[in-house]
Amino acid sequence: MSFDLHALHAAVAAHGTVARIVITGVAGSAPRGTGTAMLVWASGQSGTIGGGALELEATQAARMLLTTRGATRRQYPLGPTLGQCCGGAVTLVTEVFAAANLPTALPFARRISGKLPRPNAKTFTDKDGWLIETALPQPRPLWIYGAGHVGRALVHVMAPLPDFAITWVDTHADRFPLTDVTTVVATDPAQVVRHAPREAAHLILTYSHAIDLALCHAILSHDFNSAGLIGSATKWARFRSRLAALGHAPAQISRIACPIGDPLLGKHPAALALGVATAMIGSQNRRSKDRTA
Repeated sequence: MSFDLHALHAAVAAHGTVARIVITGVAGSAPRGTGTAMLVWASGQSGTIGGGALELEATQAARMLLTTRGATRRQYPLGPTLGQCCGGAVTLVTEVFAAANLPTALPFARRISGKLPRPNAKTFTDKDGWLIETALPQPRPLWIYGAGHVGRALVHVMAPLPDFAITWVDTHADRFPLTDVTTVVATDPAQVVRHAPREAAHLILTYSHAIDLALCHAILSHDFNSAGLIGSATKWARFRSRLAALGHAPAQISRIACPIGDPLLGKHPAALALGVATAMIGSQNRRSKDRTA
């Protein structure tokens, strides 16, 4: 993770003065990694640095800092002092922001302590009294077709995750619940596929087999990262035959995963959503490790 400039600006606009707590160092076992941040204001907070006694003490200290407008760096041993037994330690930097001192661009470099010159660093670093943070990585585009029970359960699970930018497509506006994700109403959802970025993941969960088939055809005719289709093995066998008749090669057709989810979890919409989300999170984590290896 790294600096979420939009979230900080929104919090300051809503609450005036906001403290930001960020993990800048981790040793041993810890609940969250370097770069994880949360925001705290007088009457509330958003995000988490791992919960428990660490977060409670850190948020209490952050609220005290709201009145002094300073910045602190402190190491917290995750042991008996906090009533924990993780065995590790985290370093937290807490800063107070208001409209007058909001950063406007990234990377954001500032001196927290000391007088040494800025280090020559282009990525996240907490060194020589300076904290330097870069922009959040771009989320992976995720296009979900269908706002039925499974689609709603899946968006409920996936929407809070910062690694995915969801576009949700359905044929009727009244099928969408209140949501912060991007929604698209389309009489013919297959016509929307051409607007998806080529690196997008697609999940097909509509109420109609005809719409599902048209979506599979449109996705296979358009560059894509991955695709999944809800359905039985029998449904997929029929779709494979029909997609082949439409001119798609077997290797290309096999890029669509069907059925989706984990059969061990069952067929309840929430269980399907958990299985799909787990697989996608695992894939995203592997992609992130590959980029940083």
